[in-house]
Amino acid sequence: MDYAQLGRTGLKVSKLCLGTMNFGPQTSEEDSFTIMDRAHELGINFFDTANVYGWVKGEGVTEQIIGRWFAQGGGRREKTVIATKLYGSMGDWPNETFLSALNIRRACDASLKRLQTDYIDVYQAHHVDRNTPFEEFWEAMEVLRQQGKILYVGSSNFAGWHIAKAQETARRRNFLGLVSEQSKYHLLERSVELEVLPACEDYGLGVIPWSPLAGGLLGGVLRKIDKGRSATEDMLQSLEKVRPQIEQWEAFCDDLGEDPANAGLAWLLHQKAVTAPIIGPRTADQLDGSLRALEIKFDDKALARIDEIFPGPGGTAPEAYAW
Repeated sequence: MDYAQLGRTGLKVSKLCLGTMNFGPQTSEEDSFTIMDRAHELGINFFDTANVYGWVKGEGVTEQIIGRWFAQGGGRREKTVIATKLYGSMGDWPNETFLSALNIRRACDASLKRLQTDYIDVYQAHHVDRNTPFEEFWEAMEVLRQQGKILYVGSSNFAGWHIAKAQETARRRNFLGLVSEQSKYHLLERSVELEVLPACEDYGLGVIPWSPLAGGLLGGVLRKIDKGRSATEDMLQSLEKVRPQIEQWEAFCDDLGEDPANAGLAWLLHQKAVTAPIIGPRTADQLDGSLRALEIKFDDKALARIDEIFPGPGGTAPEAYAW
């Protein structure tokens, strides 16, 4: 396994991040345990979750599964850099959602209990809260860090200007600020290249792409169109919107002799700001297959061909739209 520093921190994380959103709804607890054990065997030490995963309001199903896995011992917790998130609704009362100081305090304590740990390595805002000032957000996070309940703070789904505002507010408070940003980023969605990625590079945030294969569209969907998830109505409708690009992509991967899913992950790993794409295997075999992405190297010609198939925004802001 290859490792990288998470942003400007001294924290080393695997260059693939194990996403756990399937644990509970799609993957049984037993199979989830198998996947997490296998991840450690492969050297993957970076796991991502959220308090809302499991999609039963207030239950934190996925965090509970991870907590019971940690509770087995054997160094499972010590070997894991665990990242979880808050923002989404965990109840029906007014302060059980978003990023108020009150919800940050309560949500953190609840996640710690479910995860059966006394600290969270990377505590992430799942979305920007437009009604909570960053001064309040940082004060609450500073208290958690002083209490030893969290080590680092990350963001998810922030715009470039949100990152800048968050970092400048943290700087005024002499606080480390954000160390990572989770963004929707894949070959079919490259808008973060305009401002989010440049902001992350400038402020020293590691980028953790979520949905790196566009929900399966970039994972060889044409060759699996009559099977399982690839045959759903939603997938078929999404495919029809981008079929010409997907046909070219899969032909390109065939020419390389590479699986489209692995090639899609490998492309992200070629992007300067990216630390670790989040992979969401439903089985241990899928997890094993993902490691090939770390070995694929694209030359300039291949990268240029990928840009032809999936044009990006045309550079960073403001040049991409002003000049």
